[in-house]
Parts: sequence; structure tokens; C-alpha cells
Amino acid sequence: MKVKNWMKTNPVVIERTALLQEAAELMRDHAIRHLPVVDDGKLVGFITQTDLKQYFFPSMVEDIPVHEVMATNPITVDANSSIEQAAKLIHDYKIGGLPVLDKNTLVGVVTASDLVSGFIEVLGLLRSSIRLDIIIDKDGGVDEVTKIIKDCGLEIMSVARESNDSPGKIHYFRLGQGNIDPLIKNLEQAGYKVVSVME
Repeated sequence: MKVKNWMKTNPVVIERTALLQEAAELMRDHAIRHLPVVDDGKLVGFITQTDLKQYFFPSMVEDIPVHEVMATNPITVDANSSIEQAAKLIHDYKIGGLPVLDKNTLVGVVTASDLVSGFIEVLGLLRSSIRLDIIIDKDGGVDEVTKIIKDCGLEIMSVARESNDSPGKIHYFRLGQGNIDPLIKNLEQAGYKVVSVME
């Protein structure tokens, strides 16, 4: 899934010469925590609610322009990047959101909560489903398990696995609703260990 499908389009922006008071008001009025900073329409920075918190007194925000507080050369993401790439940037740089560019033009903002929504959709967590945790410790095992699941007439909504490098990794299959007793039996007959079932 791409960032452009989850970002907020037509983002609220602020000029670099505006005062912090205006930034605070824009964030409050639009219920946002991130503002791209522009100069002649081009992205030149990014300011967040956290940046503003160090200026507690109204007299302080009245006199300080945004460009003195903003993050210059902000980390950005391309609109056609995957949500996984955006999530990695947010994680690695410990930030809450990213300006989104398309051919160097600001087209949106994507936040950590936007990405969580994307992952929830991808993983099918809002649909009625069953999670099956299976140890797969042989080459070609994922293909075989997938075939067994399909042969039992169950829909595979998503698949994830442990990130460690040990043999016998647990794979997490999220399946559509159905009778899983025959599936568990067939998996165990094929030599796979079902660790847990969560409905």
C-alpha cells in the first residue's frame, strides 16, 4: 500500500516568516500536530506541536518567527513509497509525521496514526478473523502451508513472521472466518506445529 492512499491531502501549511502564535492557532483550529513550512510555495521546513511546547508563555510566541524553531531539511517521503517505508522513517528518526512529496511538490502529510490505520487495514484487524500461529521450519513450508489453508477453503487475509533468524520461525496467518479444526488436523499431519489459535 502506498503513502498517497493514507496521507492527508491538501495539508495546512505556514509561511516561514509567520509567528509561532499563528502556528499554534493553525494546529489548534485544524486539530493537527504537524505543519509543513513553506517559502514561495516550496517546502523549507516542518514544525510540530512538540517544537512549540518549549515556548510556554504567549509573549514568547508573539515575537518568534517559525523559521527560528522549525526543523530545516525535514525528513520527507515520496507519495508513491510504501507505508512500510514511511513507518521505518518515522521509527528510525523518532518523529510523529512526514511531509509527503510528489516530484518535489508538497502533496500531503502522513502521520504515525495514519500509518497505524493503514497497517490495521492491511492486516485485516477490523474484520472478523482468526489468527493461526504456526512454526514453519523447512524450505518451501510457507507455500505448503498456504496450499493446505486454501484446500480447506479458508481465506488468507495476511501473513507475518517473527523477525529473529532462528530456525523454526513462527508465522502468523490471519484467516477469514471458517471451520479451522480440519485445517489444524491437516497442518499437523503435514508436520507443522500450530502454536496458538486466536479468534
